[in-house]
Amino acid sequence: MIDVATLSVIRRWALREHLSLREIARRTGLSRNTIKKYLRADTVEPRYAKRVSPSKLDPFADKLAGWLKTEAGKSRKQRRTVKQMHADLAALGYDGSYNRVAAFARVWQAKRQEAERTTGRGTFVPLTFGAGEAFQFDWSEDWAVIGGERTKLQVAHTKLSHSRAFIVRAYLLQTHEMLFDAHNHAFRVLGGVPRRGIYDNMKTAVDKVRRGKERDVNARFGAMVSHFLFEAEFCNPASGWEKGQVEKNVRDARHRLWQHVPAFATLAALNDWLEARCTALWREIDHGKLPGTVADAWMQERTLLMPSPRPFDGFVEHTKRVSPTCLVTFERVRYSVPASFANRPVSLRVYAERIVVAAEGQLLCEHRRVIDRRHDSVGHTVYDWRHYLAVLQRKPGALRNGAPFVELPAAFRQLQAALLKQPGGDREMVEVLALVLHHDEQAVLAAVELALEAGVPTKMHVLNVLHRLLDSKAPPPPVTAPQALRLVREPLANVNRYDDLRTSERKVRHAS
Repeated sequence: MIDVATLSVIRRWALREHLSLREIARRTGLSRNTIKKYLRADTVEPRYAKRVSPSKLDPFADKLAGWLKTEAGKSRKQRRTVKQMHADLAALGYDGSYNRVAAFARVWQAKRQEAERTTGRGTFVPLTFGAGEAFQFDWSEDWAVIGGERTKLQVAHTKLSHSRAFIVRAYLLQTHEMLFDAHNHAFRVLGGVPRRGIYDNMKTAVDKVRRGKERDVNARFGAMVSHFLFEAEFCNPASGWEKGQVEKNVRDARHRLWQHVPAFATLAALNDWLEARCTALWREIDHGKLPGTVADAWMQERTLLMPSPRPFDGFVEHTKRVSPTCLVTFERVRYSVPASFANRPVSLRVYAERIVVAAEGQLLCEHRRVIDRRHDSVGHTVYDWRHYLAVLQRKPGALRNGAPFVELPAAFRQLQAALLKQPGGDREMVEVLALVLHHDEQAVLAAVELALEAGVPTKMHVLNVLHRLLDSKAPPPPVTAPQALRLVREPLANVNRYDDLRTSERKVRHAS
């Protein structure tokens, strides 16, 4: 094997001093063919063929590289160690040492880091946005104490790209109706709508990711975009840096808002606090690139935002069939429906905070939405006793143990307790409850309360009081005679006076 120094001497003797190959071979001890080969190659340093050393790991190299790539995409807590990969390779037939597997992993990791520094996620291009040009949207997961229970939340982050004004809102689910509600509140707080919205490829917006920038956009998401008149843009897969501002906002929010787990009685109270806290942070955070705070930059950008229209009617529609018990089920929660639609299909419009039931082109009823994420629960039932009045008129006996009537107002329950002690009290109570179908419920409640105060808990008295209330006539004041007024001659209950009258009448007729 020849080294660089020997090659240098050979080249000098042959090309400068013009020695013969025989003489050079005698001085160096190399063969003339070796000297001739290096001189013909015209190189200044010897080149050798790359040494190939077969290894027991070679048949498993592709498998191991695939594992390393898969594990690199997982969180640190979920990754397999190299020792675990060595054990898995041994199960596949690898009988080599752990050190060889570890060396392969180190080389693979070094190549990956080098690629990221030059062409991958390790290098970025600074982005700039004009006033009113764009906003960025993203989701995160955080925790809060709601109603005394530690609850996992899906948090929506919306951030203006120019002024960096942001708004955070929490939900229990990450669904379409929550996405629509988050946009309604975000544009309300931000004071307008930018011309572009930047998203990742979330399932509530993108049905399918195609080549390049082509996306199959969800129909309801497209309807929301059309309503607010902005243009939706989607990042390349695994390219979160394209919406790096809101990604940073997610990290910062964990320190500013969620580091000390907030505790509130309801989710609505938490969102009110988040909104107030975010707007307060605008005045505390320096913009960095523009003079002043985020609030100062937002005041300038707000004038260039598109005017926000009315809130988007962001519901998701489902077709349901009403049960014989006048209930529809959604997410293991049952909601009552007017009895006239029992055993019939209806449309269930699901909003972030409410459930609306519609059929035949009209809205039938509305309920507060209940979200129960515990899989071990039996579910909830949300009743409206008014929906069962039509059934009660045919079956008044169901009033005694009917589940929907447990939630009757207190005045109705007191009247019911009094009427059910009397014969036919069930039907009379049903007729009193049926008054709410034709009159204002508060007026009927007021009439029942007045009847109870008067100590006359009857249907007829309730009807009389109700009619006086509806006629806007106050009940007549009680008449009390002054003690000083007394009759001079008080009447006596004496039947003999009538006999005297009959006697006088006979005398008059006889005289005629």
